[in-house]
Amino acid sequence: MVTKTKATIEDLYRLPENGKAEIVNGEMVRIMPTGAMPSRAGGFIYASLLDHERRTKSGHAFPDNTGFVVSLPDRDSFSPDASWYVGDVRSMKFLEGAPVFAVEVRSENDYGPKAERELAEKRCDYFAAGTLIVWDVDLLSDDVIKVYRHTDPENPTVYRRGDTAEAEPAVPDWRMPVDDLFG
Repeated sequence: MVTKTKATIEDLYRLPENGKAEIVNGEMVRIMPTGAMPSRAGGFIYASLLDHERRTKSGHAFPDNTGFVVSLPDRDSFSPDASWYVGDVRSMKFLEGAPVFAVEVRSENDYGPKAERELAEKRCDYFAAGTLIVWDVDLLSDDVIKVYRHTDPENPTVYRRGDTAEAEPAVPDWRMPVDDLFG
């Protein structure tokens, strides 16, 4: 019988080639690099959040590949595509606790029944860790941004091209035109 060793946050720090991963169910889950459209969309969201941070000084914008350490039964970390955090950022280590706002931009392999289940489970984990708002960004759908709220996680607010999306109450007074995702 082979016994697997539970992955730790220290394992994330030693991930080769500055890779991206999360710890789920005690295992290191590698996250594949994304293609052009999802990467750019995540970058546009981060840039908009960074502008909001500079104007309001009410929180901190983070880009893709930022590590958040959480303590859930089946998850020890997150690494969203963009995020907003209101805790202490004066460390070289991963951030402690979940972001209040997390963005997950779908890549080409984030479709189908299995992917939908995994995304739903991850949203549940975000909310259990303290995240208030999760954006599910789907650049291939008419429903481009689904805004899931911890207060009503089964009924997202949907934004389409021509709309302006928000992340209330996690990022007060911040708005982003959906069309900006397509640069």
